[in-house]
Amino acid sequence: MTAHPLVSVVLSVRNGAADLPKAVDTILAQTFGDFELIAINNGSTDGTAAVLDGLRDPRVRVVHQDDMGLAAALNRGIALARGRYVARQDHDDWAKPTRLEKQVAFLEGNPDCALVGTRAEIWVGDERTGRVHDHPIRDADLQFDLLFDNPFVHSSMMLRKSALDEVGGYSTDRLRQPPEDYELWSRLARRYEVANLPERLTIYREVPSSLSRVGLNPFQEKLVLISSENLAHAAGDMSPTQVHRDIAALIHRVFHAVSPDSDIEQMCGIVSKAGHRIASRAPEADISNRVRARIENLRRNHSEARPEKSSSLLLPLILRMRRIPSLRWLGRQFMRF
Repeated sequence: MTAHPLVSVVLSVRNGAADLPKAVDTILAQTFGDFELIAINNGSTDGTAAVLDGLRDPRVRVVHQDDMGLAAALNRGIALARGRYVARQDHDDWAKPTRLEKQVAFLEGNPDCALVGTRAEIWVGDERTGRVHDHPIRDADLQFDLLFDNPFVHSSMMLRKSALDEVGGYSTDRLRQPPEDYELWSRLARRYEVANLPERLTIYREVPSSLSRVGLNPFQEKLVLISSENLAHAAGDMSPTQVHRDIAALIHRVFHAVSPDSDIEQMCGIVSKAGHRIASRAPEADISNRVRARIENLRRNHSEARPEKSSSLLLPLILRMRRIPSLRWLGRQFMRF
């Protein structure tokens, strides 16, 4: 390993002794060799420390510490990183052999891009599922998708260290994370281009210990917060207001957070404006279908969240039908329901 490797791979693990060896092996077997692996043992109480201390590869740097939470542990790894690029690796996911090589080549050839992920295969434990994460690869598509959700696989990411230093790394504010990855990508995307590689170079494994991958979404309210900030920024507004929060809440089906007087036409107008502003920065990109699909989804969810409003609009029409002799019977049938 050189004194200043080009890539620093940051891995944080807490109680992951069973899955950790294979994840580490997939990094050590990369075709690209100019890297260091910074492994943070984040307060493990199982055999994780012994697994890490048993690694003899000179490219591995091990740090043992009390549990600081994932975001703070990753920030410590980034602070220790000596590389120009910082790559993420989860202790229970696997990297295909050419992942680092292809990501370095992409970032070297695209200096305006701050981060690049890869597409991923989805496995359950050690079994293929046939499911995949085939997220968009172009900046304009990703910038639009980031208005609502996270179109990146966290353990597939490679980022410019200089960009991370500029925006301040992962947020440790409990009101903003988790999802610490979506929050960070959002801040980076407001200043830089972003991308995914078209190849599936990551194995994303669904395992019982993966909190964010099973059961109810534990951070919907924070998704709404980050999404509303992204919408406001993309639409050219100074800061998010209730209408931006209403859009985000409807998209994520957090219906209790939608204001009683939410205006669907105003919301659709903001989504359209945000899409137009993103597309204007990349004349070759066409995101019109993405904009149209989001607006249709927004309208459907608004109707579901506000059924009483639809009924209140229909009632005057039904009453009017009952006054017209030829439509009186039909009006009575409606009133039965």
